[in-house]
Amino acid sequence: MPQQVQPQRFDVLVIGGGAAGLYSALCLPRHYRVGLITKETLAQSASDWAQGGIAAAIASDDSVQLHLEDTLSAGAGLCDLDAVRYLVNQAPDCIESLLELGVAFDQSGDRPALTLEAAHRRPRVLHAADATGRAVVVTLTRHVYQRPNIDVLSGTFVFDLWLNPETGECQGAIALHNGVIQAIEAAVVVLATGGGGQVFSQTTNPPASTGDGVAMAWRAGATLRDLEFMQFHPTALMKPGAPHFLISEAVRGEGAHLLDQHGHRFMFDYHPAGELASRDIVSRSIYQHLQQQTIQASQNGDRSIPHVWLDLRPIAPEVIQRRFPTIIQRCQSYGIDVFTQPIPVAPAAHYWMGGVLTDLESATSISRLYAVGETASTGVHGANRLASNSLLECVVFGHNMAHLPLPPPWRDRPGDVPTRSAPAGIDAGLSDFHEWRSHLQQWVWSHAGICREQASLDQAIAQVAALRQQFNHHGFSQWLLNTALPQMSHSSMAVDASQIATLQTWGELRNLLDIASLILKSAAFRTESRGGHYRRDYPDAIAPWQVHTLVQDDRLYTSTPASPQVVELP
Repeated sequence: MPQQVQPQRFDVLVIGGGAAGLYSALCLPRHYRVGLITKETLAQSASDWAQGGIAAAIASDDSVQLHLEDTLSAGAGLCDLDAVRYLVNQAPDCIESLLELGVAFDQSGDRPALTLEAAHRRPRVLHAADATGRAVVVTLTRHVYQRPNIDVLSGTFVFDLWLNPETGECQGAIALHNGVIQAIEAAVVVLATGGGGQVFSQTTNPPASTGDGVAMAWRAGATLRDLEFMQFHPTALMKPGAPHFLISEAVRGEGAHLLDQHGHRFMFDYHPAGELASRDIVSRSIYQHLQQQTIQASQNGDRSIPHVWLDLRPIAPEVIQRRFPTIIQRCQSYGIDVFTQPIPVAPAAHYWMGGVLTDLESATSISRLYAVGETASTGVHGANRLASNSLLECVVFGHNMAHLPLPPPWRDRPGDVPTRSAPAGIDAGLSDFHEWRSHLQQWVWSHAGICREQASLDQAIAQVAALRQQFNHHGFSQWLLNTALPQMSHSSMAVDASQIATLQTWGELRNLLDIASLILKSAAFRTESRGGHYRRDYPDAIAPWQVHTLVQDDRLYTSTPASPQVVELP
């Protein structure tokens, strides 16, 4: 007889273990039973990698109004005013909450130390040396493990949201946990899976940032928004054999210079704010400058120039030592002494402004489904995120969970469901999935990176469509999509230990293929340049496009009610 297992049930299921997921779980009422899912360990998130800090108007010479204005200015006309007002007004209280939890921000006397970052008119960025994200995540993780009402399900991969077939409401998720694919039931699901930077070959994001929450929400029929807007961080380490380690914007805030191969401080050739211009301007300026330098070099028979230089030597050594110990250590590990030599850097995909459309209560268009953090499109970032507003967004909107109404949980299936064993001999094709992922990342970076145009976008859309078809017809995909996953609402499936890595690799590639297609089509749809989206063939921002792009199922349309532009996604 098949083995019987008790399927897990929670009041609230939080999917994602970064700052957004952790803080959301901690804010939920303590009498709720909470399941916190993370596909890696709790330290494997983009939040843990965040160096710069968290923004809040707490200084005597600052104000929430100035913070609001700076956020709106960076957002290039697409911020939601109510959302931004909510963000900046809640910021000081949320900082106090983090301090009470024990986050060890750097101090200046008896107050948190504040630094200046690009596009901020006041120093308002709190930091913990250059590892602010880690300081926040470590503290939140400690509190999560101390909460008896929170069960942490580490090493768990979620394939899909589980919807009630009659009402369309979210009732849980289909996940691989402890070697068993099963339906995990919950009255409410909170998506906090982070961004999708791994869809690009050049990214500062950790390997786990594969757009899982956005892809799952799209497949479930949720409305998505502004997927074309990807922020490219200007200064990622570019050294052969080294990961694209992010060199914090705070370095330029403290006085570091960007230099080309001739030692020229070139940023003032592109913008009066120089190195402190907004991220999209600095990234695009570096990209354009490198193109010019490469053309000149090729005329002289030289090889292409893959990077510019970030020079920390204008900063006092004691400031570098105090503020940037992580950068010092990481650069030293790759043979770079930041005290005596500049760092080779170039732009890389960093933060996704688009995501699952949410309201001010973090609710999505699907009942019982919420989204927080980079997964969500709250409206606070518009077309271009202001530096250090991302950790703030995680905390401010995660706090919404303190007032989360809990509807009755679903009880429409028996308490015990049978567990079957996965059939032997399924063609896993792990090498195929790795190869396809690499191809996909290269295509999206080369065709939808910092600068885009219609011909290359169309080419990439066709390439991704062909690869999705090949992926869907693969034997492993056929088994999962047509047999295994559809049965999980009525049974569970135990898988062999050797298949677990393949299942996650397959699931991440499935999500990357979905979000790649959506990003490319959204980028082709928006025939202008704005914020993190730049078109060579449409280089200017134009008034008719001061609207959001929305995606639901196979429809791509704008938020303009008077003259809707609607196309069908092929």
